[in-house]
Amino acid sequence: MNKLAIPINHTSCKVIAFLVCVVLSFGFIYVVSAQSTAVNAAASTTQPQVGSTLTVTLTISNVQNLFGIDATLQWNPSVLSLTKTALNLGDSQHNGVLHGSNLNYDANNLNSGDIYVNETKVSGSYELVAQSIGASTSSFNGSGTIATLTFNVVSAGSAGLSLQTDLADKAALGQNSNNIAHTDTADSVTAVAAGSSSTPTNSPTNSHTSTPTPTPEFPTLATLSIVLVLASAAIVLSAKKIIKPSSTSGIKPQI
Repeated sequence: MNKLAIPINHTSCKVIAFLVCVVLSFGFIYVVSAQSTAVNAAASTTQPQVGSTLTVTLTISNVQNLFGIDATLQWNPSVLSLTKTALNLGDSQHNGVLHGSNLNYDANNLNSGDIYVNETKVSGSYELVAQSIGASTSSFNGSGTIATLTFNVVSAGSAGLSLQTDLADKAALGQNSNNIAHTDTADSVTAVAAGSSSTPTNSPTNSHTSTPTPTPEFPTLATLSIVLVLASAAIVLSAKKIIKPSSTSGIKPQI
């Protein structure tokens, strides 16, 4: 059986390899950006009036293997006064975070299935430490609401909301927990005098609406699809130019 020794256009091969890398890179960037973990302090309005109440909802998005949370929210105490905190932890809570059936504030009497909780409230600061207890307790995956804080707006000015969190994963047997990489964000809030015009803004991560959904920094899936189609077409066109049989090429059959 005869076979032809076919010359290869190396430039075309390089073009194909480059286009394939571009396509894969776009897909990788989209997936990574869509799945990044974030913790957010979302305010019920960015311009609350003096004398009104303000709620700030702490949410987490796209986390994997979460077993412990240490979240600290700070604010300007001359503008906001904390009045109430409502935790949304455990399996019994709608859209809750962390697995466990019982909130336990006693660090010296913890049982498997508990969620250890410690809250620290001082002027201008609130810290929540929460951790699932027990080797048989599952880690938390996904998105949900951690807690909702309610404030009285006592004076006009910048609320100075800032959020700092540490997230811990569930350690493998005999190993230590590791921190989970993530980003922290907090809404910018400025209180205004009573009677002033304000623009309420419902947070997209409010626990009363829906499960928090991150917005990818990369273009939408539709844009990515267009890029993939164009790149695939270019690959096909380039591939057709690799082999050009010719009777005058001097190619000799090989056995």
